[in-house]
Amino acid sequence: MKRVKGNKEYACSSSSGGPTASWKKMRQLQPREEKHQEKEEEETDVEPIEFGFDWALLPHEILLNIFQFLPFLDRAYASQVCRGFNQAFHMPELWRCFEFELNQPASSYLKATHPDLIKQIIKRHSNHLQYVSFKVDSSTESAEAACDILSQLVNCSLKTLGLISTARPSFMELPKSHFISALTVVFVNSKSLSSLKIDDTPVDDPSLKVLVANNSDTLKLLKMSSCPHVSPAGILCVADQCHGLRELALNYQLLSDELLLALSSEKHVHLEHLRIDVVSENPGQNFHTIKKSSWDAMVRHSPMFNLVMYFFLYEDEFGPFFKEEVPVTHLYFGRSVSKDVLGRVGLHCPRLVELVVCANGLRPLDEELIRIAKRCTQLSAIGLGECEVSCSAFVEFVKMCGRRLSQLSIMEEVLIPDHKYNLDEIHWEVSKHLGRVWFPDMMPTW
Repeated sequence: MKRVKGNKEYACSSSSGGPTASWKKMRQLQPREEKHQEKEEEETDVEPIEFGFDWALLPHEILLNIFQFLPFLDRAYASQVCRGFNQAFHMPELWRCFEFELNQPASSYLKATHPDLIKQIIKRHSNHLQYVSFKVDSSTESAEAACDILSQLVNCSLKTLGLISTARPSFMELPKSHFISALTVVFVNSKSLSSLKIDDTPVDDPSLKVLVANNSDTLKLLKMSSCPHVSPAGILCVADQCHGLRELALNYQLLSDELLLALSSEKHVHLEHLRIDVVSENPGQNFHTIKKSSWDAMVRHSPMFNLVMYFFLYEDEFGPFFKEEVPVTHLYFGRSVSKDVLGRVGLHCPRLVELVVCANGLRPLDEELIRIAKRCTQLSAIGLGECEVSCSAFVEFVKMCGRRLSQLSIMEEVLIPDHKYNLDEIHWEVSKHLGRVWFPDMMPTW
């Protein structure tokens, strides 16, 4: 069969009398080619359009996400672009977290939060604040300014509050009544306070009772080292009522057997972190002893808790410490410590994870280090400052600890060459046992 289209003939043959496959394909492709040609003709007739975007129409959710990544000063500049940006600048979500930096230009090189901004925050955003910190310099004026701001936060319910002195504790120079009055405003109005950092402040027992009366169900973290107006009874009141407390930092003077038993009660959650600062205010100061049974109760109740202890004592003041087993995990000696005390650490601190010794003297610590490596099987970090250790004993110490020593900071002056190793050889031997390249720390030459 022949079909004629135009001046051309197409041969078609099929057993069923239908079109051939090639003819079908041609028929299917023809409309596509025609459509493609029509599309090209349409595109050639359309004039190019310039597309633009009005940033003022950007949704507030996206603006909020962008503003959260901007530094505060850039955020303030952006708020002057248009009305939409200015509205986003005042969105409550952006004012939940704020740090007041209060510095005096004459005594500090740090930038301070502008007074006009502070007034604006108090006027428009005080009820939005939830996570607040105050960073003050060493001047009394800055501490007074922080208290003035605190006393005006009557419409907010804070979740975290931190009072930070960047130099000497300036809050301690304020009249006690002025500081307590300002802090009480926050304690009374904040019904969900979970974190409180008030180190080096004149907080006292009555103010802690106000804290507990309003926030006992929510308080989880309390840091109050160097607060001389707080008694052991005051901190015990907090532990008895705040059963959700997970982190606590205080001076050794406030630590007692009753406090440890309260933290170990069935009503209390597992403690995660306990920091104790052992500080000597006067040479020859006497320190009380904590019973081993109290520490044992603490370990049974919270077997995974970290006990961090900082010691700033004179050598003759260590008498009450480390005579019995202590569950300390992180131990720091800020002053010179005797060989005898370090020997007791090796005997009675089986949970020790980190040890830092700033100074010891001129007697080598060979036996003490070997004992610590043998008895403290969880030790993974050690730092030695003004001490002396023979190279052979140090290599043996590293060999016993092995690759679990993730942090090994030893000054080169600490290592004393002997008949086995000198300073050029020791780093190869230590590196071999650590499984990584290691060198002793060098004293800067400037």
